[in-house]
This record gives sequence, structure tokens and C-alpha cells, in this order.
Amino acid sequence: MGLKRRTFLQGVGGVLAALGASEAALSLMDNKGWGLLDRYYQALAEPSDRKLALLVGINQYPQLPVLSGCLTDVELQRELLIYRFGFHPSDIVTLTDRQATRENIENTFLAHLSAQAKPGDVVVFHFSGYGSRVSIAELDGVTESSKIQVQNSLVPVDGVSSGKEEAVSNHLLMETLHLLLRSLSTNRITTVLDTGYASTDLVLPGNLRVRSRPSFAPESPSAAELAFQSQLREQFKYPLPTQMPGLILSAATGEQQALEATGSGFSAGVFTYALTQHLWQATPATTVQVSINQVAGTIQQLVGQEQQPSLSGNGTLATYHLPPSNIRADAVITAVEESTKTIQVWLGGLAPGVLGYATNGVFALAGETTPVLQIRSREGLTAKVRVIGTETLPIGQLLQEKIRVLPHNIGLTIALDASLERIERVDATSAFATIAPICSIITANEQPADYLFGKVASRVQVASLNATNLQIPEGGYELFSVAHNSLPNTAGDTGEAIKVAVNRLLPKLKTLLAAKLWRLTANEGTSRLGVKASLEIVAPKPKILMARESGRSPAQPTKNIADSTDILPILPSGSQIQYRLQNYSDRPVYFMLFGLDSHGSAIALYPPSNPASSETLPPTSEGLIPPGGEVVVPPSEAAFKWLVQGTAGWGEIQVICSQAPFTQTMAALAAALHSKRDRVSELLNPLDIAHTVLQDLHQASLPAAEISAVPDSYALDVNAWATLSFIYQVG
Repeated sequence: MGLKRRTFLQGVGGVLAALGASEAALSLMDNKGWGLLDRYYQALAEPSDRKLALLVGINQYPQLPVLSGCLTDVELQRELLIYRFGFHPSDIVTLTDRQATRENIENTFLAHLSAQAKPGDVVVFHFSGYGSRVSIAELDGVTESSKIQVQNSLVPVDGVSSGKEEAVSNHLLMETLHLLLRSLSTNRITTVLDTGYASTDLVLPGNLRVRSRPSFAPESPSAAELAFQSQLREQFKYPLPTQMPGLILSAATGEQQALEATGSGFSAGVFTYALTQHLWQATPATTVQVSINQVAGTIQQLVGQEQQPSLSGNGTLATYHLPPSNIRADAVITAVEESTKTIQVWLGGLAPGVLGYATNGVFALAGETTPVLQIRSREGLTAKVRVIGTETLPIGQLLQEKIRVLPHNIGLTIALDASLERIERVDATSAFATIAPICSIITANEQPADYLFGKVASRVQVASLNATNLQIPEGGYELFSVAHNSLPNTAGDTGEAIKVAVNRLLPKLKTLLAAKLWRLTANEGTSRLGVKASLEIVAPKPKILMARESGRSPAQPTKNIADSTDILPILPSGSQIQYRLQNYSDRPVYFMLFGLDSHGSAIALYPPSNPASSETLPPTSEGLIPPGGEVVVPPSEAAFKWLVQGTAGWGEIQVICSQAPFTQTMAALAAALHSKRDRVSELLNPLDIAHTVLQDLHQASLPAAEISAVPDSYALDVNAWATLSFIYQVG
């Protein structure tokens, strides 16, 4: 049962007409066939700067569990492409839910992208939805027997069907996507796939969903899909390449799952959100390799090691094969109601953690420093604002963060794992209520959570969709990431009471809250304080592992340092490391280093001054980088060496810089270090230290921060501080 050419052409022609393509293109395709379409392509082949995008997102699958973040992904990409990369709205076509049938996706690709893209044009194809795999029987040319090949596929809204004799999947095969991409006349192509392919029974707890089709046996592709492939091969005469053309940005690696999360009032693919948020703030010179490294770090903080993105293609190119606009942004004005003076702002550039505390934040026009807007309310990624002053603010005006406002009473949100019995939930809620300033308790799926509390090794996410009477192993209690990975050193013994478990976990909860507060100061993309830091391996083999710098300082760094080609850098256990800090501003800069080691313990680096005084407590003047200067920590000539210790896991360091001394932090740090003889040491009271850091940054931001006028809050001016984040694997 083949797909007739006339039917095929009519389908594509219909899509062209719906998209408003030229009458010439339609007439050429109408009855004359593919040869004239070739000549039409040639006529379009003059170089241009046109930018075309096809964005596909599917939440509502008729026969599969509903997803919730795919339409948000489409919106995230669309706003980014328009306001940051200069795409014209009419050149972006979106297919969502019922529109996103297999035939419609493929025909729209040909009509909107293949028929219009000229050499040198930029093309973006994005898919968010379920992925899967299909079985394809291939004849062996020697024995004439068939062998089964399993191929990845994208599941359209009409992707699940059943043939009369065997199961049939009406999917868009990855081989078809290869051929479609090869049909383009340009090589400036970026494909973004926020989906997974491995069969799974996973039902993740909390607010995470898996974007690979639930457990299934690979099915055969539909006859219509195979006929469409044949038409593409016949027309374009392209051999199937070993990899798809252009850049391929994938949400997950190999057999990993692509996840979507619900948080801060909206749902989105973890990968798409991290990617688009990063690109709002990326510099024009940022390579796609550096971008994917930073996106991987954000994903690690959000969901842990369950998901790591992958990149194929030329890693030296800019993402989307073109630099973003020179003006970096955190938000954009999307609606202005003159009669009510109401302004609506899109907040797609704000960091994921910061977005939840965006209310009361103050913004300036992009490239300026004078405050013009303050957020009054937020719903998901959109906010209503009040205007500071009388300036006219049009739709499309880019905005940059000016003052970040963080409440004094920030705590952790802990979700109770689904494995807990009703009485256990009651006992847990009561036990956690006694430490309410540290954390609050919710039921999984109710609202965003920082961590989960449940039974040791219950692994609830392995529960089958169809399983009943799940057997949960008896044991103590522990903390998990939101992707249900055990947190180091949190598991209790069999038979422990919940109240005992909560009291046992209290120091750990304080450490996790301290880490959350340090992360909330991260502002690499928004800071105007001119600093740069690089993480370097000193021994056994010298290597620059990764570098971070403030994004909006008027000054420029002295040199560029590329990130490692690893998606997430690896620090071998036992290696010697150092941080190289540069101050390329015209004023002194003070610095502190805090973080978590691979055991999950809070650590701090005591600020160095003179190696001869390493045995004494330093004064508050230590940890200073002079204007235009550079500091290496630990100093290369110091007796102390920073050695990476511990088992395999994840580590992170926040390099926090300020235009004013860390007076309160230094005083508290003197009493908090586990050993004053060790320059890198475990903190005894990390939460107290985290609050003093915020208070010092608040003081450094005065008097400008007073414009926020929010009581019981820290107000941090982007001119006054910079926090650069380093996230890495220890192995």
C-alpha cells in the first residue's frame, strides 16, 4: 500500500497554501511534480539571512498519559527566537496537540522549511513530546532472510494505532527526519529534541514526568510512513548520513529518560527550559559546547544525574548557527494596556531557582542601569509590573535584572514520597512541623519540591503503570532528589521512627538549605561586576576544566577560556585543583568560596592572603582582588594543596564576589570552620554562614537596593555582586 505521488504533492501543497506560500510554488507542485519543485528550489537559492522555524509540542495524546510541559516548550522557544535571535513571527510555525499528526508534521516541514530555505538561511526544528522505538524488518542481501532493526522515533498525536494483523506505530522515524533535514538547501540547521526513546515503566514521583512512551514492545512502522520515506529518497537522491545534518541538541543521552517538571506555576521540559533560559543571557561569542555544558549543570541541579543532554555536530558553532543579539536580557515586555497602564512581562530569561522569588524584583531597560519596572505579581512565566518613573515602555522592549529580592524566610519544600503509608505521612508532617523554619511539607504532585522524604531504597519510580499491591521494602528513612536518587549519607537504619529520622536529618536539611541560598545568589548572566573565574586541575596533569565570567560588566576579560568538551566536567578523585580569579573592573573585589563536596557536606575556602600567615586567622581584608588583578586559590606557593577527596558523586562550588568586604561572613566563618588549620574545611553551621553572606551582599548593595522597599528581605544590586557556579562530577 504505497503513497501516491499526486496525493503526496496535494498534501504538501495544502500545507503551503495554509502557510501562505507563493502561488508560484503551489502551481509548480500542483500537477507538474517534483522536477519543477527542484527548479523552484534553485530559483530560491540566492543567499539570504532568513530564519525559519518549525516548533512541535504535544501534551494531549489520546492513548497515552498526558504530558504537561510540551506546549510551554514551544512557547519558550518561540519567545526566545523572536526576541533574542531576531526571527520574524511569521517565519515561525507551531504545531501543537491535534495539529501535530505525523502527516502534518512532515508536510509542514517540506512546505515551510524545505520549500523556502535558501543556502545560508537558518533553520530550527524543535520537537517536544513522547519518543519511542520501532522495529523494521530488513532483507539480508546474501541469505534473503530478514533481520530486525530497532530505530528511534518521534510519536505524533496520531502515533498509536493498531493494524489488522500486527501492532503498527504511525511514528515519525528518525530516518525520515534525517531525510527531511537533508532536503534543506542550507547547512545552518539546528534540531532540538526534548524527548526520550528507551522503553520505560518509570512513574517518577513528585512533579516529574518521563517523555518516552510507556512500556511497549517495538512495533512496525506504518505503511504511509515508509511510503513517505520512499518519496523522499526518490526525489532528493540523498544517501542516509551517519548523523543528521547540522547541530542536534538532545534532551538525554543514550538510554536516559528525558524529563519534564512542574514548578513555579508552569510545566516545561527540563532541557528546553534550561537551554532557552541560558540563551537569553548568553554572549554572542558563546559556543554551543559552552552552552550545553552550562545547561547540563542546570539540569544536574534540577533533577540530578537522571538526565544529561547530548550534542552532536560541529561544537565550535554558535547555537542556532547565529549569535544572539548583542543585548542580553532576562525579560521582555509582551503586552501593554494603555487604558489601565498594565504591562505584562515574559520572564523566560530568569534562572529557574530565582523565578520562584521573582515577585518584587526590579528591572532596568536592557543596556541601562536605571530601574524602570518592579514585578507585582506573577503567574508562571508572565508577570504584571508597576512602572517606576514615566518612561514609555513599548512591546518588545528587552529588560535586565537590576535588583534581586529574596525573602528572609526562604526554606526547603519537602515532598512526602508515595511509598509512605497514611500513618507515616501523618507522623512525618508532625515531625517536620517542629522545624518549620527550615522546611515545609507537601504531598508529591501538589507543588514544586526541593527534595523527597521516603523509605530507604523504596525506588518508587520503578513502579509499573499497571502494577497493583506494590511491595515496598521495610527500612529506615532517607532523603531523595526529586528524581528519586538517594542523597549521600541520609539513609537510616531499619526500624527507626519517623521522629528520630527527622531529628537525625536536621543537620543535613540545614546544609541543603544553605546550598539553596548560595545557589539563589548565582547571577553569572546578570551581574555587572567585572569578574572571571576558572577551575583548573594542577596535578597530575595541568588542565583548565571550566570557566565562568560575569555577563554584563562594561569591562571585558583579558582572555577567553573554553569549557571542557565533556558535557559535565570530571574531577578525578585525588587530583589537585585551584581556582584562578580575575578582577577586570576598576575597583577592588572581595571573594568567598562555598559549596558541597561529593559527600554532600558543606565546605568553605578560607580566603587567602599571605602564605606565611596560613596558620593564623586572616583579617577581613583577606580575599581581595585588586583592580585589574588576578588571584590563584590556593596560592601556588602555599603549603596547603586543595585535593579532591571522596567517592564518586557530584560537587559544586559558588565563587561569590562583592564590591564590599564580607564583614559579617568573615566573623561567622572564624567560628564555623571545622578546622582552622585547613584552608578548605567542612562547615559546622552552614545555614548561619549562608544568611551572613546574604546580609553582606545586601549591605554592599545599599543605597541602590532600597528602591525595592520590601521589608524582611535581602535586596541585591547586580552592580554590587557576582556569583559564578561550578558544577562537576567527582570520579
